[in-house]
Amino acid sequence: MTPLQRYIAEEIATDHVEGLLSRREALRRLGLLGMGAPAAVALLASCAESAQQSPPATSVSTTAGSAVSPSSPPPGTANAVAATSISFPGPEGRTLQAAWAEAAQPRGGVLVIHENRGLTDHIRSVTGRFAGAGYSALAVDLLSEEGGTATFTDQAAATAALSKIPQDRFVADLRAGLTELGRRVPGKRLGATGFCFGGGLTWLLLTSGTPELAAATPFYGPFPDGGQVTGSKAAVLAVYGALDARVDASRPAAEAALDQAGLPHESYVADNADHAFFNDTGPRYQPTAAAEAWRRVIDWYGRYLG
Repeated sequence: MTPLQRYIAEEIATDHVEGLLSRREALRRLGLLGMGAPAAVALLASCAESAQQSPPATSVSTTAGSAVSPSSPPPGTANAVAATSISFPGPEGRTLQAAWAEAAQPRGGVLVIHENRGLTDHIRSVTGRFAGAGYSALAVDLLSEEGGTATFTDQAAATAALSKIPQDRFVADLRAGLTELGRRVPGKRLGATGFCFGGGLTWLLLTSGTPELAAATPFYGPFPDGGQVTGSKAAVLAVYGALDARVDASRPAAEAALDQAGLPHESYVADNADHAFFNDTGPRYQPTAAAEAWRRVIDWYGRYLG
């Protein structure tokens, strides 16, 4: 298993332990990843045991967000721009699909990197929110070669397909996205924001050397084992949820790598927030944390993109 495959498998197991997936569905999804039944059962048992042994999580956040009711609109939606579907040339003669949202007067450009469910309506919405905040945004469909996310009727099958893609292809496709974004916002600085699996890919971009990135804001993404960001020039705001112990465990390594590279960086750990707290279509959505994280991201891009 690659680190990203392991991450997806552990996410499925965690969803089961927290009651979001039945045992039967969790085993089905792990089977789609290629795990045999004994390994899948062992992973579920290991995650359940880890959850029982873990102490209650505490937050290290120093700034509380303003009160937001569950019925409040998701952050950034008030001025969001409708994202449109586009295609553009990718590596090795391939064609990449994407969602594109253009700011009226772009202050910069943002590459949006989707979760392990593919290019969903939620990610299209986030792309439009960035445009509404003044940053033209592009979200590459990392399942383009498989026909695109929309061709999968089973969300778990889309996740399984993503798990089988080599990491080098992800990096190549995302770099092609940055090239296309730069073409569409010439002369502007570029940032990257990824969520969950996409947060991990944001870190992967940074550790693979992407000097064209001026800033990045990975949301609860695992930092690569032994990763170094010395080839990057990006100012990084890393976003975590205080209840997300699995991903939070990689935060010290990320911060140490950023320190070693001498890059401007901050970590925001949201109070009472779990993994995927920003996704307003998911069961872990936490509106107060999401609003504060959005405020910080837009402020960060204002400082480092323009």
